[in-house]
Amino acid sequence: MSKKFYTIFMMVFIIGISGCSTGDSAEIEKVGLLVPETVSDGVWGTKGYKGLLKIQSDYNADVFYKESIKNDTSIKQTVKEYNDDEVTLVFGHGSEYSGIFNTLSGDYPNMHFVSFNGDATEENTTSLQFKGYAMGFFGGMTAAYQSNTNKVGVIAAFDWQPEVQGFIDGVKYQNSETELIVEYTNHWSDQDIAFEKLEGLMNHRVDVVYPAGDGYNVAVIEKLKEKGLYAIGYVSDQSDLGESTVLTSTVQHADKLYSIVAERFANDELDSGNLEFDFEDGAISMGKYSPVIPKEFQDEMKQHVKDYIETGKLPNGKESKQ
Repeated sequence: MSKKFYTIFMMVFIIGISGCSTGDSAEIEKVGLLVPETVSDGVWGTKGYKGLLKIQSDYNADVFYKESIKNDTSIKQTVKEYNDDEVTLVFGHGSEYSGIFNTLSGDYPNMHFVSFNGDATEENTTSLQFKGYAMGFFGGMTAAYQSNTNKVGVIAAFDWQPEVQGFIDGVKYQNSETELIVEYTNHWSDQDIAFEKLEGLMNHRVDVVYPAGDGYNVAVIEKLKEKGLYAIGYVSDQSDLGESTVLTSTVQHADKLYSIVAERFANDELDSGNLEFDFEDGAISMGKYSPVIPKEFQDEMKQHVKDYIETGKLPNGKESKQ
């Protein structure tokens, strides 16, 4: 072997070893997911499942998931099973998991528990929180612009949702004369209550509705489509439910957060506590705009989003709330 060839060979070998070493240091072997309803809902649960599959693909990890896990007994049992399977990263796909994860975390120090929109208080717990106010604000602006009756409604799950207050403020910013009616179901997925609230809104001549609950929003949008009314989509880009019905959507890319968490966890960089994500992180976006909305207003809204990403300020000159 010539000296020149030997030198090149050794350089390639060293680079190869270095590359393998880097890859080995960023490993995730087993990941578990708990969802309160189903992974086939086409909205929130599906995004969690897609996020899990992306981790499986990126890290060649073994993944586990269980559906309809929503009370403390079933959560404890599932976590125990995951621990027996040597799972080290556990996602609870909702706010209902944060409290019980805090409680269980001390019993499973080798696990890192991740939930959404809760309060993570322990060393091995993390809560991922969408800063939903801005997306709600932009959705509210769009709703107020397109309303023909100057009456806009919200069917929200809970009064703590930041996107709801954002929507209210966005409506008032766009058109201060718009009448706004806000109803709460106090449940993420109760369609019967959502339909009752929708009936009341339609009786008040509301013609744009923001169904801010991932378990009933599709059904509500279908009802609005039957009546020839408008909707603002929630969690997913729901323009596929009807481009003439869904004016735009406030999209939360939960599946992308799974990738962000996995990368940080694999590199031992996942912080405990509550982590916030917004437009600038690619975790939130506005969906496709309906062709019924004039292009000039669509362009205006896209510029508002761009300005918000760059400056952190909304069209009213204020910074986004949580």
